[in-house]
Amino acid sequence: MVDNKPTFWQRITRKYRLAITDDHSLRPVWAVRGNWLIVLLFLIGMFLLTLVVMSAIIIYSPARNLLPGYREDVRQHLVEQSARVDSLTQTLVLQQQYLQMLKQVVAGEAQTDTIQPLDSVQIVMREQLLEAKNAATEEFVAQYEEKESERFQLFDIQSAAPVYTLFRPLEGVVIEHYNAEQNHPYITLRTALDAPLTAVLSGVVVFTNYDLDNTYSIIVQHDAYLTVYRHASALLKQVGDVIQAGGTLGMATSANDIAFYLWHDGQCINPEELIAF
Repeated sequence: MVDNKPTFWQRITRKYRLAITDDHSLRPVWAVRGNWLIVLLFLIGMFLLTLVVMSAIIIYSPARNLLPGYREDVRQHLVEQSARVDSLTQTLVLQQQYLQMLKQVVAGEAQTDTIQPLDSVQIVMREQLLEAKNAATEEFVAQYEEKESERFQLFDIQSAAPVYTLFRPLEGVVIEHYNAEQNHPYITLRTALDAPLTAVLSGVVVFTNYDLDNTYSIIVQHDAYLTVYRHASALLKQVGDVIQAGGTLGMATSANDIAFYLWHDGQCINPEELIAF
């Protein structure tokens, strides 16, 4: 006996006709032919199209903000944008203050403070310790003062005006020298490792700034000098802080070279003439 039962493939590929007829004349008004395979493919296609359209609406339209989990991302994004705007505003204000300070320094209008230099006190204490010395000590002191004459400055007895011992601003090497004629009124220092920025004299921090190249600048006003440090990786002092000679102002990294300016009575001078690097 032969089994004539149709297979699954035959059932889904068998042609069917769907028609709408006129009830009075029995004439077909509309008809369509097809099989279950076409219907299945049509349903799968509609499902995929609906899935793509809904995904696009969720991803590229504000409707995604109505779904759970997206509101926190929107809130965080708004907070980040607000912080960025505040940071840019503060940077612009600091840049304006920085330019105004430079104009005053160049014009010789910067006001000096009246802080007593700690370096002079240290020199006096050093002299008092060396008062009681024998012949060998006197010879050693003479040789030492001759060797360090470029680094140490003493009191002028006639005028009683203090002069200063300037500390090195950074433990590093000078890779670019001072040259005012070529519009290079500063020296450039490079350090092999992370090193602290040192105040050359006692003074007060009068200006700090976050630069656009992701570094910091700081200006310190001393009794008769003004120093500028640029391209620092971090600052440890704020405007108004009092810093002692040799104190740490910030940090420098080997990735950034430090530009160091030295001003005296409104005139930019060569730091290498007063500081032994």
